[in-house]
Amino acid sequence: MPDSAPSATLDWQVEPVIDWLVREGRLIADPARLVEEMANRLVAAGAPLARFTIGLQAIHPQWRTMGIQWRRGGKVEQASRPHGIEQSPAYIGSPIQELAKTRRPVRYRLDKLSEDNHEVLHELAATGGTDYYAAPMRVAYGRPPAVTFMTDRPGGFADADIVKFHHLMDYMAPIVESRISHRLSTTLLDTYLGRIVGEQILGGLIKRGDGHEINAVLWFSDLRDFTGLNERMASADLLELLNNYLQLVGNALSSHGGEILKFIGDGVMAYFPAEDALFLPMVTANALAAARQVIDDIAAANEARATGGHDPVRFGIGLHIGPVTFGNVGTEDRLDFTVIGPAVNRAARLESLTKELGVQVLASAEFKDATTQPMVSMGRHTLRGVPEPVEVFTLP
Repeated sequence: MPDSAPSATLDWQVEPVIDWLVREGRLIADPARLVEEMANRLVAAGAPLARFTIGLQAIHPQWRTMGIQWRRGGKVEQASRPHGIEQSPAYIGSPIQELAKTRRPVRYRLDKLSEDNHEVLHELAATGGTDYYAAPMRVAYGRPPAVTFMTDRPGGFADADIVKFHHLMDYMAPIVESRISHRLSTTLLDTYLGRIVGEQILGGLIKRGDGHEINAVLWFSDLRDFTGLNERMASADLLELLNNYLQLVGNALSSHGGEILKFIGDGVMAYFPAEDALFLPMVTANALAAARQVIDDIAAANEARATGGHDPVRFGIGLHIGPVTFGNVGTEDRLDFTVIGPAVNRAARLESLTKELGVQVLASAEFKDATTQPMVSMGRHTLRGVPEPVEVFTLP
């Protein structure tokens, strides 16, 4: 055993750690910090623990699992694994796959491995590990989290150690389950509604009619000839094209402080909060920077499409600024969190006009007056639903 390891005893007590967990530990919101403090308390109590991990199923569009790993004397690490990890050599044949298949505890003596054992077990043995134990945590919903314990004590874990770990896990389970539920809620809201809207809904803005007026830069972008693409392309190819296009738009918006409010088929409605008039020059500059990024990124994508003999992707962006009502509309039991108001309509009409004028970006006079960025007048034009012709502007 390394010199830095504490002198673990066979009669260590888990109850003080459980008492801390149910009184104070459960109030720690950060899962990584909770794991770190709990593991350190276990070691201080005499538990023969060198490594401790919790693996959670992630309901996330990018990640398959999320894990937290503690090592004695080191930093807690938090990492996510992408979808498809279950087909990788790192997972296939591993003790975690075995645990997932059997839903029963898995144990390996790391000081008695054979060549047939999975590579991860040999890696743990190389760090000085002598015994490895993994068990599913019993929860009411979803896939059970995987909890692993490793020791570097000569002789490995005693049976009494395993019993105490399971006793601890029974008290950990409701706390972990609450963290899973909160992460699930925030992930789903962020994914389907956006971070800002998600925070407002979690904050209680969920009643029909709830809302408030804000000042914002409105963005409306749309693909050109999407109806024709629908007719000419196979559905799988069209879906890939649409997702690639929307990813580029989303990347540009998020990079410059914009947030997607919703997808309307191939259209994107987004906004840049601009509640303080002092920051309007910066906010409008961010919107124009996002538009330029979309132009550059799609130009690069079109070069790649051309090499494959595919038609270029064409699009338009409308930009406007003004007050909008930001809140809940819908039926009593099915709501949509959205923005409504003349400013929204203006942004959509400006995008439609890009097709007629043959430009990729059109902004209103209100937007132009609020920005310090150079813009070029395209003259006065009639927007559908707007009684008088308005002057519109594009990028130089």
